[in-house]
Amino acid sequence: MPVIDVIAYGADSFLERSDVAPQEIARLRAEARVTWVNVTGLGDVDQLKQVAAHFNLHPLAMEDVVNLHQRPKAEEFEDHIFLVSRMVRAAEAVSSEQVSIFLGTDYVLSFHEHAGDCFEPLRERLRMGSGRVRQAGPDYLCYGLLDAVVDGYFPVLDRFSDQLEALEDDLIDKPESRHMALLHERKRELLHMRRAVWPQREMINMLIRDENPLIDADTRLYLRDVYDHLLQLIDMIETYREITTGLVDVYMSSVSVKLNKTMQVLTVIATIFIPLGFIASLYGMNFDRGASPWNMPELSWYFGYPLTLLLMLGIAAGMLFQFWRHGWLGAGPRHRKRSGASEDLRSDVAQLRDESDSRHLK
Repeated sequence: MPVIDVIAYGADSFLERSDVAPQEIARLRAEARVTWVNVTGLGDVDQLKQVAAHFNLHPLAMEDVVNLHQRPKAEEFEDHIFLVSRMVRAAEAVSSEQVSIFLGTDYVLSFHEHAGDCFEPLRERLRMGSGRVRQAGPDYLCYGLLDAVVDGYFPVLDRFSDQLEALEDDLIDKPESRHMALLHERKRELLHMRRAVWPQREMINMLIRDENPLIDADTRLYLRDVYDHLLQLIDMIETYREITTGLVDVYMSSVSVKLNKTMQVLTVIATIFIPLGFIASLYGMNFDRGASPWNMPELSWYFGYPLTLLLMLGIAAGMLFQFWRHGWLGAGPRHRKRSGASEDLRSDVAQLRDESDSRHLK
């Protein structure tokens, strides 16, 4: 059910009422220079019609108010401006809610569906009389609402940054299949915010570009600040989308490296057992020693069996040493030599860069 809150104020007056009946709006409006009517909940069409009739709102605009999947936009009517914005909500998953705003000659109306909004700092400024909001007109109040909606995106994106950093550490240390699901969820949320922010940029640009008697020139300067914040949001969203895409590549690379390490160990084990298997199969052949002195003479040796085991052990140790020496099992001498050479090369390049910079400064 709709809950109507009214704040009526002037430079030296302030009045705030909660859960007001639509019939009381006219009386409260007559007592102040600017009236802000905030409607939370859109479940009673009759009350919404009474509010619309009092302010003479256009029926098409009210139709967009109750249809909650509108794209952010700005529409100019004869005596008011209709704005649609999207307020972000960050719970377990990021979502956005439509906020409909009407700007008139002495009033501002705001409609949204669910309780809780991002306008509380603006209400505190009105109560305390801080800033210039009490001295300015309804257009500045409208700017304050739009600015609060836009600023509400920054804490959500800051939380995104922390989550992506934690995901990056987890992907490098121990990649798991659940990380891929989290990355896809973050990409969907960023795409949702991108769809909400981009049209708002065009809406604010229209308010700045097109002259309207309801918006003063001074207020357009403040709307430029909102426009700049939207550009920052778009840059941050695009950056985080690129980071998320990069983290998907990091996940795939980490899984590939992990698989390569496993395959490397299995390959080393299989390679070691190839010559051992050859020796074991060679002495497993059933040749008749009595038919020829060349038929496996080692079988008649007194230490033939332990010598064969020592031979197999020596072959395995020699192969492991060669694997280590080439850097296939840890950092061998050749690997350290290459790493040292690359470090020397980096230091030489850094020294040359410093010398070039010093010559340039001279």
